[in-house]
Amino acid sequence: MADRPPSEIARETLKQLAARRLPPTPDNYLSLYDEIAGTRSPQPFPEGPLHHILRVLPGQTPAQKRLLGQFERAVNNKDWTSLQSVLVGYANLGLSPAAAVAPAAEAAAPAAGAPVVLPDEFAQMLARLIDNLLPALGEDDARVIDMAQQLIGFLKEPAPPLSTVQLMLGNFAYRVSFATEDQAAIRATLLELLHMVFENIAVLNVDDRWLHGQAEALMSASTPPLTLRRLDDVQRRLKDVIFKQSEAKARTVEAQEQMKDMLATFIERLAKITASSTTYQGTMARCADLIGKAQTLEEIAPVLQEVMSTTRAMALDSRVAHDELQDLRARTEAKHAEIAKLQEELDRASAQARHDPLTGSLNRKGLDEAIEREIARSRRLGSPLCLALLDVDNFKTINDRLGHAGGDAALVHLAQVTREVMRPQDLLARYGGEEFVLLLPDTAVESGVAAMTRLQRELTTRFFLQGTEKVLITFSAGVAQMHDSESSVDTLRRADQAMYLAKRSGKNRVMAA
Repeated sequence: MADRPPSEIARETLKQLAARRLPPTPDNYLSLYDEIAGTRSPQPFPEGPLHHILRVLPGQTPAQKRLLGQFERAVNNKDWTSLQSVLVGYANLGLSPAAAVAPAAEAAAPAAGAPVVLPDEFAQMLARLIDNLLPALGEDDARVIDMAQQLIGFLKEPAPPLSTVQLMLGNFAYRVSFATEDQAAIRATLLELLHMVFENIAVLNVDDRWLHGQAEALMSASTPPLTLRRLDDVQRRLKDVIFKQSEAKARTVEAQEQMKDMLATFIERLAKITASSTTYQGTMARCADLIGKAQTLEEIAPVLQEVMSTTRAMALDSRVAHDELQDLRARTEAKHAEIAKLQEELDRASAQARHDPLTGSLNRKGLDEAIEREIARSRRLGSPLCLALLDVDNFKTINDRLGHAGGDAALVHLAQVTREVMRPQDLLARYGGEEFVLLLPDTAVESGVAAMTRLQRELTTRFFLQGTEKVLITFSAGVAQMHDSESSVDTLRRADQAMYLAKRSGKNRVMAA
């Protein structure tokens, strides 16, 4: 069968693909071609996986850098023989005298063929150095802390092998580079937050209470442990507070200017009333003098006519002034109420810019920003990200039985238990009436389902107390892991579909999308 021409084998391969109803993929075609030809085609060179290995191999010492260059050339040339030599070189690196880190290590080395060990004094100094370095790296990256503790423990053992120390130290140094970048970004962001507050002080000078939101946000941001996720959230929240407060301040200044205008009008009206009263008094005095000098009734009649006309004019002016003053009073009270309302809006702006006022979790706006931030982080680090959509079971029944206040208290209880059970980096947001979304960073879909199932178990042990009545709160949830080319809307839609299936399957369930 191996003597058949390749064209005939190819035609027979296509016929077998159709006869066996196999998809015409390259793997299926190659497998059938080898079967018909009775030969075995060479496997493709795994260039992609080898390049991935190349990126994580240590390259700190001159010898390691030289081997890295040989490794890269071997992969580019698809040379298995050279690749094997490089791997053997890495394996023998710890046994070579050129790999020694100090002349003292060579002097203390045992007989030829024995592994080189690190001097105890040098190992202890290196362990102390790493231990002192840990506080500067922060607590956001648990992996670098675990690697440091393992390395310290290994260095404190008697006669640690130099080759193992080199490998562990190289991996630790590679991970530390990421942690130091995060710390530099944290410092830069914190300085930016401080500048934002300083620049805003000149604007917020009407009422010192306006500074409370910024001060609280800054204190929260500067409370250890500092993470980029927390600083990003505070920065966005602070920008929103500044915008809202600036907008409200402009409206307050406008209301104050209107109050000044009304006060000026009020003073003008009082002046007119005073002038009218003075004129009236003068007219009355002159008329009284004329009446006293009159000798006949005919002389008194015109004077009385003038008195009556002046009195009517004075009464009309008084009524107009009274109406205008009443209108000014009503407008003044309305402006007072408007200013008080603006102040209340300012007080709420700092606390409710990104959070649901009932449960204290993120609102829809805060959720949108948090999702975009976590998507960027997930794709930057290549880590998985899950979204869980949960809906309280039979919430209408709870509302009907306990009233709206009881239903609200049940949602607060659910949010509180969730924050206590889930990890600090997991973010809770209120998505709708009784719907919540959980952002689960660094979590694959299987772990996300397990986490939501654990939350369900905790809720069964923590009853919601309404008076003396114990109320069991359950929820149905769908968990979806975000794909690389997928938007947050698509991922939430898949999580919602999985949640709907969980409802249809009997409620109090968690299903993966």
